[in-house]
Amino acid sequence: MEPIRINKYLADRGICSRREADKLVADGKVTIDSKAAVMGQKVTGQETIEVEGKPIAASKPTRVYIAYNKPVGIICSTDPNAKDNIVDAVGYPERIFNIGRLDVASSGLILLTNDGGIVNKILRAEGKHEKEYTVTVGHKLTPDFLNKISKGLLLEDDDKKTLPARIEHINDTTFKIVLVEGRNRQIRRMCEELGYSVESLERIRVMNIKLGKLRTGEWRHLTEVEEKELMTTLV
Repeated sequence: MEPIRINKYLADRGICSRREADKLVADGKVTIDSKAAVMGQKVTGQETIEVEGKPIAASKPTRVYIAYNKPVGIICSTDPNAKDNIVDAVGYPERIFNIGRLDVASSGLILLTNDGGIVNKILRAEGKHEKEYTVTVGHKLTPDFLNKISKGLLLEDDDKKTLPARIEHINDTTFKIVLVEGRNRQIRRMCEELGYSVESLERIRVMNIKLGKLRTGEWRHLTEVEEKELMTTLV
């Protein structure tokens, strides 16, 4: 095998994303032949590589892609010491990690995988792929509110407006929103900026993957068609 960077090696073996691999290296949790790995170090796979004292298999695992309906209260963290972390909640028999995040007070669709490479592809596609949410707020919606949300807002502590979003008015207090970006707590912050509190927030779609009838707390493997379309979208 041609030498590759340690972060890509770990991502290819389903340990974590490249970004998280860099953090593990920086925190001194990765060793190569019993020596602490350094950022950007290259490996061939012939070395003894360990993460937090556990040896990493040289062979690549079968790729796993999962859709999970995250309940409110579950934390999007792979830290085994974190209470109510998403990995324990899913209970998958192999090592997986979440792609992106939903805040603890939000529910709905989140993808998990052991494919560290796909995370980089999704991050590179930021601003291009859609995520759809159903949002219920604390008081009656107005045309002005919906118009401002759809056109984009300048949020506190941000130096640029949110990108335009598609809005569908459902009833007096509920709307759907389709975003192509993922700033921290973006929907909640947009609503708060306009004087609205979010009572519930559920993600119902990520790109071509839909939540559908998946019950809260349940997960499923992506279908062959979903997986193929997802990979095509990310090329």
